Amino acid sequence: MNKEYIYENLLNILDKEDIKLDEPMKKHISFRVGGPADILVKPRTEEQLKNVFSLIKKENIPYLVIGNGSNLLIKDGGIRGIVIEISDNFNAFSIEGNKLTVQSGALLSVVGKAVLREELKGFEFAAGIPGTIGGALAMNAGAYGGEMKDMIKSVRIMDTDGNIVEFTNEQMEFGYRRSILSKTDYVVLSAEIELEKGNYDEIKAKMADFTQRRVTKQPLSLPSAGSTFKRPEGNFAGKLIEDSGLRGLTLRGAQVSEKHCGFVVNLGNANAKDLLDLMYVVKSTVKTKFGVMLEEEVKILGED
Repeated sequence: MNKEYIYENLLNILDKEDIKLDEPMKKHISFRVGGPADILVKPRTEEQLKNVFSLIKKENIPYLVIGNGSNLLIKDGGIRGIVIEISDNFNAFSIEGNKLTVQSGALLSVVGKAVLREELKGFEFAAGIPGTIGGALAMNAGAYGGEMKDMIKSVRIMDTDGNIVEFTNEQMEFGYRRSILSKTDYVVLSAEIELEKGNYDEIKAKMADFTQRRVTKQPLSLPSAGSTFKRPEGNFAGKLIEDSGLRGLTLRGAQVSEKHCGFVVNLGNANAKDLLDLMYVVKSTVKTKFGVMLEEEVKILGED
């Protein structure tokens, strides 16, 4: 890929400040690791996104779409091609009655505060998840007994040809930490969310309770990607890791959190290889001890 040529073409589509060359991915994922993306772009409109996809298709450029990177681990070699970041440039939302229309780059935490002000319940579990609507939909994010599928009415998506389609809840094929987006190239543009009218104080108390549980039990002060491993059937990843004697295990700059064994954290100076090596040790130890092969919940991408 001729970066300079592609950059010149992108200047016809996007504002200059929304295009970055050789952009360190550690600036864009919550693990704070990862090598450079050849080009990172941040479209502001659906039309811009459509035109970026048109260029990608025409020039046969590899690409990756991300939200705010809260469930990603980018390897130290970085990402070839174009990274499309759908985040703060794409974060508008509106509330009418008990229905929300939310762009995919809106943060769950910001939407949660607005929903509370409108005295709408059903979003409490999501308000503390550190991600965007689009990312949460892609993996059907959940916490404390709630999942995105519980409140989604419909989702507008764009395919790589620039076609826009609206999917119903059923068509999204939501499952445990997955959706139709897990196995397709569709990109979320926006979603319709339906909630119920509730009591302000009760909603606020529930959100405060979930926040307190997170602060108490999760290592929020260190870079991570949330729960590192999926929940194995009939068990809990964190418990298996703890029972394997791995709490606090440190490998160079990476550590199994002392606060919650289900989290692998960056102590501040880790690179991606440190985190991946530690995850391998965790998986192999748990497999040897309990016969359970843990599966990463965090999405691992990029080149070594």
